[in-house]
Amino acid sequence: MSLRTATLPALAILTLVSCQKDSALTAYIAPPTQPEIFRAGDPGAPPNAREGSCWGRDVSPAVVETVTEQIIVQPAEVLDDGTVLAPAIYRTETQQRIVKERRETWFETPCAEVWTEEFTASVQRALQARGLFRGQITSAVDNRTLTAIRKYQKAGGLDSAILSLESARRLGLVAVARDTQ
Repeated sequence: MSLRTATLPALAILTLVSCQKDSALTAYIAPPTQPEIFRAGDPGAPPNAREGSCWGRDVSPAVVETVTEQIIVQPAEVLDDGTVLAPAIYRTETQQRIVKERRETWFETPCAEVWTEEFTASVQRALQARGLFRGQITSAVDNRTLTAIRKYQKAGGLDSAILSLESARRLGLVAVARDTQ
């Protein structure tokens, strides 16, 4: 049997195994989703939202801690010389406690009509200047853009891929309202 004939079945098996491995991994990767933005007055929008405004929502799940303790039911019976007549009897108790409550935060965001290709490119450039967006400016709201927005806002306490109006102002992309007194 030649070396070539012996190598072909091995290559075929490796190819099949690698294909199966890749297909198994892709089953666990969630498809990218666009974050949901609510316009004032729409179902699901925050109550008392200013007319014409748009809103994003950040939901932080509750943090639950499970604690298991051994509670002594009956102490051990021990003689004066240290001989154990009967070992202690314990009961196991498991409790769950909410360490941090679920929190829903509403924040104002630029509406869809503001999100032009030029605005998106400006967001990408602003995040690129801060080292959060890597690669070419595409003017598309893609996963890289959403990830960079989330990283930028997370430092300020908002863990959302929806650009808040406050973050857009800090990036210099939306005008800051002035007091007209």
